[in-house]
Amino acid sequence: MIEYMADGSAVQVLDAPRATPTAGWAAGPLGAAQAADREVARHTALRARAVAAFAASRPASTDRTQGERGAMSAERWAARADVLRPVSEWATQELAIALGLTAQAAEGELERSLTLTQRLPAVLDALEAGVLHVGHLWCLLEHVAPIADAALRARVERELLDWLAARRGVTTPAQLEDRVRRVVTRLNARDAARDLARALRQRGVSVRPERTVGVSAVTVVCSTPEAQAFVRALGAHVDALDADPADARTRGEKTVDCLLDLVLRPGESELPPVQVLLTVVASVQTLLGGDHPGEVDGQVVPAEMARQLARALAGLAPVGADAPDAEVPGDTAQSPEATEPWDCDGGPVDRAAADLSAEAFDRWLDELVRDAFSGDPPLEPLPGDPEWDTALPDVGCDTDPDWEPVDHPHPEDAPGSAVSCAGPGWWAVADRAVEDAEDAVHAAGLALGHAHRMVTTADRADAADETAWQAGPPGRVTAARDAVTALAAVGEAQRADLAALLAATAGGGLADRPRIALTDAVTGALLALTDLPALRRAGTCARPACRRRPETCDHDLTCRPGLGAPAPTDGYRPAAGLDRWVRARDRRCRFPGCRRRIPAAGELDHLRPWPTGETSAANLAGFCTTHHRGKHQAPGWRYDLRSDGTLTVTTPTGLTAVGEPPPY
Repeated sequence: MIEYMADGSAVQVLDAPRATPTAGWAAGPLGAAQAADREVARHTALRARAVAAFAASRPASTDRTQGERGAMSAERWAARADVLRPVSEWATQELAIALGLTAQAAEGELERSLTLTQRLPAVLDALEAGVLHVGHLWCLLEHVAPIADAALRARVERELLDWLAARRGVTTPAQLEDRVRRVVTRLNARDAARDLARALRQRGVSVRPERTVGVSAVTVVCSTPEAQAFVRALGAHVDALDADPADARTRGEKTVDCLLDLVLRPGESELPPVQVLLTVVASVQTLLGGDHPGEVDGQVVPAEMARQLARALAGLAPVGADAPDAEVPGDTAQSPEATEPWDCDGGPVDRAAADLSAEAFDRWLDELVRDAFSGDPPLEPLPGDPEWDTALPDVGCDTDPDWEPVDHPHPEDAPGSAVSCAGPGWWAVADRAVEDAEDAVHAAGLALGHAHRMVTTADRADAADETAWQAGPPGRVTAARDAVTALAAVGEAQRADLAALLAATAGGGLADRPRIALTDAVTGALLALTDLPALRRAGTCARPACRRRPETCDHDLTCRPGLGAPAPTDGYRPAAGLDRWVRARDRRCRFPGCRRRIPAAGELDHLRPWPTGETSAANLAGFCTTHHRGKHQAPGWRYDLRSDGTLTVTTPTGLTAVGEPPPY
């Protein structure tokens, strides 16, 4: 292959070893398609390196600088990506001609290539080796590349690639995106929370025309829980419509009609009220204040949103409301600046912003420099100018008390100017301008020094805040490897708060009783799906007075059911507990690479047909409607399900794809 150096020169190197597809190499035309796909990935990496080398050969130093006549407009310059700032603006046109692209597409190609080579070098290597294909790049470019901290970005990049290398099944772009969101949200939790807060301030409804004249699209931007509840409620209204054989509308048409009726004609549609069921997944670490992300109907959400949503559903106060500040173990002799959170009201950054506004300072400094040093000031004030009028009395004229200013555009050219008193008056004005400039430069130096001290203080406060957070309960919970360690890491107040949350939800009162998912701490596999009353029943001998204290209770518990997957069902349809457990284990269609939700009713398939195969967790798997039909109708396919839920799909050409239930 050809490797491009930073100076644009090309050297011949040996081909990098290519990874074997997880499903294996097929024979015949399908194998040729696999090989071609690997070549596409390899050449995409080669193209990115070549474009980046070309960009390095076109530095921005050859362009006109900002403010210079004929330079790129300030608006366009501000809109350029950071990786394009060192590149000449004319490189885009050159690339567009070479590749036959529009200018916009060529600039996008430049940005992607430079981002891959500079910010995601390991991803580029994986693309060249065949671990990734081209479809995997967009979610990495969108979510991982923007991370500002280079060390954190490299850590996220390496964790994702290690996860890919350890997988045995097919990894689609949607699956990789889901993993990317989880890793970025967990490792970059507080930045993700700030991004979410900014995004929520941009909520709204917009309309744009579609390609077909007379049709427009309405876009609603809101939080994930609100969006999921909105779509579920709208779908429930559609399901509640009376079935009319003569109604030829599609489900999409019915959905739009229901929305219009509910919004434009409330109370006139006669649609029955509906109840929406959202699945919120929040781990013990999340509920105790850690950074582990949660889920809302399978969509990843930041820990803070999952925490607040769980408490809101339980009718409890938001986390931190009227709660005393947690004591942080460690050095108590820190300075006030070091102990105040940098992002709280009244912290060092806020004080710095109050003392010195960057925008105001920049505007003041620009005006100062422009007034003192730039432009072409007139050679002298016009007669009647305040500076002229105030300067002359200070100077005076001893030789001619009746002297008056000479009304001449250039006094030095006027007759007798060499001996007139106009010269000393002008020097006084010039001296005062120089003194004003010296005062301005001194003031600017003081302001810059003040800004430097405030930035240093903010850095110290940020470091102290990070140290305090890591030493406090949220940091200890985030660092915990499992729920038991997390419970041991917090104090009695946090444990009591968690107990109050469980007690508030265990008695029902919601659309469905909240469940407690017990999972394997290492693999994340679902072990049991239960609730607080069931936990109490499993831990006692069922006698009213027994509290199952090992030191006082010697009752025989061998007949108790314990915790695990529900027992098999005698009939064809699974019982409610088994149905709930299988859906909680699978959550999405189990066909390799599919991300569709399992429909609310049906689509749990017996891998070994009933009654030969029993209706049990070891013989049931969830599919979307399309893949459920394909399992029964597509010839030559084989499906094998292990007791732990691992599904192996074998294609007619002999390829195998292994998929495990998504971990918690």
